[in-house]
Amino acid sequence: MIRFLIQKEFLQIRRNPFLPRLIIIFPIVIMCVMPWVMQMEVKNIRVSVVDLDRTPLSQRLVHAIEASDYFLFQGQQPSYQTALAEVEHDRADVILEIRDGKYLIAANAVNGTKGSIGSAYLSQIVASLSSPKGEAGSGLLLLYNKHQNYKLFMIPALFAIVMMLMTGFLPTLNIVGEKETGTIEQINVTPVSKWAFILSKLIPYWLIALFVITVCLLLSNAIYGITPAGPVWLVYVLAMLLALFFSSFGLIISNYSDTMQQAVFVMWFFVVCIMLLSGLFTPTRSMPEWAYLTTYINPMHYFIEAIRTVFIRGGGFAEIAHQILALGIIGLVMSSWAVVSYKKNS
Repeated sequence: MIRFLIQKEFLQIRRNPFLPRLIIIFPIVIMCVMPWVMQMEVKNIRVSVVDLDRTPLSQRLVHAIEASDYFLFQGQQPSYQTALAEVEHDRADVILEIRDGKYLIAANAVNGTKGSIGSAYLSQIVASLSSPKGEAGSGLLLLYNKHQNYKLFMIPALFAIVMMLMTGFLPTLNIVGEKETGTIEQINVTPVSKWAFILSKLIPYWLIALFVITVCLLLSNAIYGITPAGPVWLVYVLAMLLALFFSSFGLIISNYSDTMQQAVFVMWFFVVCIMLLSGLFTPTRSMPEWAYLTTYINPMHYFIEAIRTVFIRGGGFAEIAHQILALGIIGLVMSSWAVVSYKKNS
């Protein structure tokens, strides 16, 4: 019975001209575009220099700023007031004033991230050129991601986003769509059990999840030369556990929703909260204590921690065992809730 129900689901997906294209194109677009734009590196910082010393050391500093990939040199200004006017007219982000062998860095902090990181970059250049040996950072030791490649940090997170959207929204809209068209009533009056019906809805999207994660891994290797440092099979295990949660969660929302609009809004509300509180973009330890407590029930948080451990650090099963256990428990609870919440006519 389940086999024929699964076959029905794939027939429905194939008959929709949009869904097969979405399943193929969406992970390709995400992997080809997002790693270039989803990064916390701050570049193209516009710097105005006020060099009142005109010494060989100050000129070396100016040339270092010109040669840096992080700065856009906006030229030298005759005074601090002139440079400040450049900032006020949004033609400069940071001012470096050199006077009597001292350095003043003034940053536009309207954008706090750009101001703080930009001034930190500039401070490093100043410290490196003004130190006795002309160098700095000799005691810095970078572990794992030694080249500080932000794509290596973000690509595992993009796996999570792809899985969330593909295995969360599609089953949600599937059941609500059948409710709106009335075709679900034909299943409700058959002897198909709740478990068989829910499994027939979940299994196709688990198979889609396997396809999507394979495409993401192949593109990660082909485009960026990035492959998991740990076992690849663990990436698939984590992906399937996350797919179990999101597909079950999507079915729960569809069971309680009467229209597609209602389901989309409710799903989007929870998805945004889950994503922003997971540590996908920002460290969870930077959150307030009350917000950090939500990570204990956030499956995306466990997935992000585990896949970055496997992908970047080369961790094995022992290093991520507690994340796998947590994802498994949350997934089983949600799938059971999906079955219980489904209302079937007797």
